Amino acid sequence: MRHQIVCVNPFFKTTAIKNSAQIHPNNKHKSGYNLDALSESFPGLAPFVFTNKHETKTIDFSNPKAVKALNTALLYKHYNIVFWDFPETNLCPPIPGRADYIHHISDVLKSSNITGNIKVLDIGTGASCIYPLIGQAEYNWSFVASDIDKGALKHAQNIIAKNKLDDAIELRYQSDASQIFQGVLKDTDKFSVSICNPPFYKSEAEALEANARKLKGLNMDALKPVRNFSGTQNELWYKGGEKAFLHTYLYESSLFKDHCEWFTTLVSKKDLVKGMYASLKKLGATSIKTINMGQGNKISRIVAWTFK
Repeated sequence: MRHQIVCVNPFFKTTAIKNSAQIHPNNKHKSGYNLDALSESFPGLAPFVFTNKHETKTIDFSNPKAVKALNTALLYKHYNIVFWDFPETNLCPPIPGRADYIHHISDVLKSSNITGNIKVLDIGTGASCIYPLIGQAEYNWSFVASDIDKGALKHAQNIIAKNKLDDAIELRYQSDASQIFQGVLKDTDKFSVSICNPPFYKSEAEALEANARKLKGLNMDALKPVRNFSGTQNELWYKGGEKAFLHTYLYESSLFKDHCEWFTTLVSKKDLVKGMYASLKKLGATSIKTINMGQGNKISRIVAWTFK
């Protein structure tokens, strides 16, 4: 029996996003959600909207169907994404947090006077293809997006095709899960930046334990059957966990430094950053940046580096 893991989205606890001062000023969602306007644009959201005891319109954020409907409505209204669907076993990403990453990457590129004809490498794009969709809509960037899961790429390609984005987003299959750039990059590839949202956990057991803690915090039963939008094995865990993945990424970036102006990644665990800086300095990085992001009650971060 496959375990079900509930997707608890820190952005989606209320219709007003907390810590809005920490959200990027260009983020369309920094002031929260207008559920009436979203439901008008995307009627599929309307059945999930209700007025709570505080006389506030909201949705049931423990209901994955409601959360996916909200995400889909946000993409439809704000990013002109007319089709966005994939299996319930794949990760359903929070749109505001993904948009924040894109906006911060834009700032990094501008700080290096990299403007116009931006080409981005998205490592581990997943079935939702979310970063390319937002990056193309917001900045007209082009993308190459890789993944080790052929099934995820099939669903991502369906999203790309139905939104007529084939000219802007190219998918590539990574056949070796132990590699990041090798086997994906071509000799002629030149990217402005790479982006990545790494798997957080070492194993399914660790992912389930973290899920149980989240459910307890929401006074939900961790054993209650819940439809899963939290992700497949490839999306959630990696041998050695986030630390092992990141250090593979750092090392390989030094081998492919001529292919990319900037390399970036989300980093969930703050205590990993110090070790990343030490490794990158040894590998010859000439500039390293840490960018904090506010995500509900949680602070995440982007680490960016260049060898130029």
